[in-house]
Amino acid sequence: MTAGDSRSKRVVVTDPRFEGLVHERAAAERAGALFQVFDCQDAGDVAEALHDADVAFVNLVPVNEAALAGMRGGGVVVRYGIGTDNVDLDAARRLGIRVANVPDYGSDTVADHASASMLALLRRLPVFDDAIRREGWINPDRERPLPALSASTVGLIGVGRIGLLVARRLQAFGIRVVASDPFADPRKLQAAGIERVELDALLAEAHGVSLHLPATSATRHIIGRRSIARMRPGAMLVNTARGALVDEAALAEALRDGRLGGAALDVFDPEPLDPGSPLRTMRNVILTPHAAFYCVESLDALQRLASEEAARALAGQPLRSAVT
Repeated sequence: MTAGDSRSKRVVVTDPRFEGLVHERAAAERAGALFQVFDCQDAGDVAEALHDADVAFVNLVPVNEAALAGMRGGGVVVRYGIGTDNVDLDAARRLGIRVANVPDYGSDTVADHASASMLALLRRLPVFDDAIRREGWINPDRERPLPALSASTVGLIGVGRIGLLVARRLQAFGIRVVASDPFADPRKLQAAGIERVELDALLAEAHGVSLHLPATSATRHIIGRRSIARMRPGAMLVNTARGALVDEAALAEALRDGRLGGAALDVFDPEPLDPGSPLRTMRNVILTPHAAFYCVESLDALQRLASEEAARALAGQPLRSAVT
């Protein structure tokens, strides 16, 4: 796909989660490309939508080798958001399909959501709210001892852009922040007032653990039975990153038996969360529908930045945030 290519180009959206697609449609129209919107539910739907496409906007549906192979030569997949674990990147490289993400559209919004979730858990808001609704009233000391926020430690597993923003927000409440991330720049951590520790030390010390990792074979179920057994008794867990990071069965078991004090989950594996999941009925669990990224401003930025990337692809220009 080159700037001088005069053939009709095709831009598709596989699974929009948005009310409007103004930016996406405008990018296609400026390039004289056909613009089509699909409601893909599975890999077969995606393969059909991507057939003969030059640019594909993709949200959460799986994009496998068969789907990528159907795109026109030099095609581009633009993933709404940061994670690209639903796209077969190895196949894309083999096929010469470029994949781009949008890594910087809503970092502050995700950090706000993660921090608010952690503060609510540390202050036992879900448990207190449930007790009043069910029992009328309780003494607050009926639950576990409740340390002040200024006497609490939160551990970040993964500390990139969003992790640093979460640390800044929690530190404003006097919370000590530690982090485990072998790839983090020690100078950035030091400048941010974050103590770098090994994962086992973080799990043992932290009153709350917040996840900020991509989903890979190495990070899958990084919170599972083994790691939960090493966590501080009564610790809280927040996951606004990827559902695959948490073994949901092990988490439910630990919450049920009191090993952990609570959890706030915005992402699940798979999504949506199974209607029969025990997590749905637990009084010490906050559930949100993959909404950590969402506010009016961040959603508009996501669609605008994704559309600008598509415009570069249609014009044969270098991509801003190429993953492959």
